[in-house]
Formats: sequence, structure tokens, C-alpha cells
Amino acid sequence: MKDCLFTGCATALITPFRNGKIDIAALTKLIEMQIAGGCSALVVGATTGESSVLSYGEHKNLVEAAVRLTSGRIPVIAGAGSNSTDHALILMNQAMEAGADGLLLVTPYYNKTSQEGLIRHYEFLADRSQLPIILYDVPSRTGMHIEPETLEKLSRHPKIVGLKAAGTDLDAFSAARSLCPEDFTFYSGNDSLTLPLMALGAKGVISVASNIIPEAMSELTRLCLKGDYRVAGAVHYEYLALMNALFCDVNPIPVKAAAAALGLCTGEVRLPLVELKEEKQKTLLSLLKRYGLM
Repeated sequence: MKDCLFTGCATALITPFRNGKIDIAALTKLIEMQIAGGCSALVVGATTGESSVLSYGEHKNLVEAAVRLTSGRIPVIAGAGSNSTDHALILMNQAMEAGADGLLLVTPYYNKTSQEGLIRHYEFLADRSQLPIILYDVPSRTGMHIEPETLEKLSRHPKIVGLKAAGTDLDAFSAARSLCPEDFTFYSGNDSLTLPLMALGAKGVISVASNIIPEAMSELTRLCLKGDYRVAGAVHYEYLALMNALFCDVNPIPVKAAAAALGLCTGEVRLPLVELKEEKQKTLLSLLKRYGLM
């Protein structure tokens, strides 16, 4: 039986920058906010954490800092995916050395691969991992999808324990879950689809919105795990506008702008990302005020 890394809400944590460097003081504040808000795990150095613009040294330092700051209170899952298998192996080894509890590995992007290539890529990494691995399927960013039959094969590997599903095809999700063993854990990768995917058997969400509203996202997943979908539905609809607004531009631009507005960190992003445009900024700030967050 495979161990489940977490159930409920894990925050896909932003990486706070100040003057071009990782801001450890802001990182501390963000992590304490997530833990106080009831989040079950942290995902660091992944898409929302601007992994593609972090150097090897920054990636390792970020994971080490997160491990130190959480002090074992909740699991730290390190983003370690790449479109280069060798590059992913370096990130994976760094995360293991830094003390991470698990790994999140996105599918190869840009050069992409075939389904057979996916199997070989993931099995190569899983064979060399001491940590449990969550696969990450996000077709809108990578241009490829883990087919249900491919996932079924990968789910049999003892180190591959789950999937972050960030697609929008509920039929594909259902097909994949029907093929995989019961001890393989599914997570929503979209805040706005947390409710329906948990109704279909997901055990939680890896959330962007919880950077800003950890209590609400934790409560949403707690209610779903209890099977109280009526009340969970009320939470879903209450926060749906904010969930969607945090994707009004390329992630993590809007969520960093929101975090800056709340005084959690600067809104600094690294090129090729740029700051949120003024009209979108005004809409987002208006929403934050409406929700009583400012």
C-alpha cells in the first residue's frame, strides 16, 4: 500500500523576490500563513514558484529554507520537473538532499514527447528517487497530456504515488481514476475544479488561491473529504470569482500582485513575466476588498 503524501489543500507557494533575490523574510511570513490557515502541505519551486527562472542553487536553497521553516509541521513537496530528463534528475537529487518529503514532476514541455517517452522519462526518474512522486499533468502549459492508459502503467511504480490533474477534461479524469489502483492519489490542479474533481474521487487540491485564502481552500477540501458537498458548494461559489481572478493573467503574476497588495511580499516577478497591467490590478484589488482581505 502506497503512502499518501497529503489530503486536503496543499499550497503551490509563490517564490517571493526582493531586488532580484529570494526574500527569505517574506517566505517565512507566507509559510506561517499557510500553516496557520490549515493547509496540509506546501509545494515549492514549481510552476507558481517560477521554477523555470530559478538557478540550481536557488532551487536547492528554496527547498532547504522551506524545510527549515516548516520544521516538520507539514510536508514539503519540491517541484523537480523538466523537459530534460537529466535536468529533472539534478533537481530531484537536490530536493532529496535538501530534505523534501516528496516531489512534483511536470510532464516534459516544448520538446514534449510521446506516451512511450513519458513512461520512460518518469520510470527513469522514479527508479532513482528515494521520495514519493506526484506526477503533474497540465496540458495548457506543456502541450501534452498523460493519457489514462499511460497513467495506469505509471501508477504501478512504487514511487509514483499520485497525480496533480490540471486539465479540464472530467471524462479523462474519470477514465484515469477508473484504471489506477485505489492507493494512487489524485489531486485537483485547478482551484475552480476542486469541488467537482473531489466529487469524482480526488483527495485534495494543489492550490494557487490558498496563497491568499488558505483558510477557505482548506475548509473547502475538508468539507469535500467529509462528503458534505452542499456546504462545500457554498464555499466554492463564494470564492469562485477570486479563484478565477487569480488567473486573469499568466500565473503567478496575479497571485503575486494580490500577495503584494496584502503586504505579504513584493509583487516582483522575473522576466519573461511582467507586472500585472493597471486595469487588471484595479479589478483584483476591488475583489480583495470585497472579500474583506484588505
